Amino acid sequence: MRATTIHGPGDIRVEQVPDAAVRLPTDAVVRVELACICGSDLWAYRGVAKRAVGQRIGHEFLGEVVEIGAEVTSVRVGDRVIAPFVWSDGTCAYCAAGLQTSCVDGGFWGSNGSDGGQGEAVRVPHADGTLVPFAADVDEAALPGLLTLSDVLGTGHHAARAAGVGPGSVVAVVGDGAVGLCGVLAAKRLGAERIISLGRHEDRAAIAKKFGATDQVAERGEAAVARVRELTGGLGAPAVLECVGTEQSWQTAMGIARDGGRIGYVGVPHEMPGLPLGDLFGRNISVAGGVAPVRAYLPELLADVLAGTIDPSPVFDRTVGLDQVADGYVAMDERTALKVIVRP
Repeated sequence: MRATTIHGPGDIRVEQVPDAAVRLPTDAVVRVELACICGSDLWAYRGVAKRAVGQRIGHEFLGEVVEIGAEVTSVRVGDRVIAPFVWSDGTCAYCAAGLQTSCVDGGFWGSNGSDGGQGEAVRVPHADGTLVPFAADVDEAALPGLLTLSDVLGTGHHAARAAGVGPGSVVAVVGDGAVGLCGVLAAKRLGAERIISLGRHEDRAAIAKKFGATDQVAERGEAAVARVRELTGGLGAPAVLECVGTEQSWQTAMGIARDGGRIGYVGVPHEMPGLPLGDLFGRNISVAGGVAPVRAYLPELLADVLAGTIDPSPVFDRTVGLDQVADGYVAMDERTALKVIVRP
């Protein structure tokens, strides 16, 4: 089968690899219908996050179950399923607590020895604890929205939950990538009254507004902090979503957070020193978040997407075939695309 591999910074290839196959009785094999490129994939593409030469890549996909192991009971051959970006057994203490990203027998797609999502098929360990089925007759046009449930929508939701967003909240979202935009949508879904979206790109600002942003701040750095404080009576936002993971984004998040507020962070940390604990302590700012347990959030978010209550699909603005996946990486790296769908 064909799958995407990475061979070094800027070197994305589509190669023939061994077919995905059931190895253990708890496995399933999923034929990929849609995959996509994540902003976090770009860290490896840029050489910031190290990968072995020829390692698989991609962790967001949905598709059809084409083979199951003898012990799999929750899905059948022919089912259409969404795969969260981490597989999990569904039975350990962490899974029971809704923290599937810490599963004692879990793992990330594209890690050494595992299949990546940007390929024709994926072997899924612990299929019962991992895969979430959706109706087989779902219209093709709805699939991009469902694809966001494998990562970015659940990750934005995690940031909003970690920041304590609820009815009437005033929220500021740092980052206008797909996760930040989904953070806007999640905050709106949770009842936020005012949502300030920070980002410089007009096309992304339009999506943020569509998702529920009430204010847009295009400034960066100290100017952005000043603008958000101006919009919030000089105090800052009680709930801040940090959706980037760089030193600058954290400085902005700290600067716009109200004393006594909460920062929900989901941006993969890069290029960032330690947190300023003295400032956090002195201003009573709480910090929560981390790797989003999207498997825990999937059922409730899936229900809303299928019902049409929310539509996260506008985060996708380009589609490529598997053979053109390298072009998708270039487009996202150069910011000529927000988020790219990959069709095997």
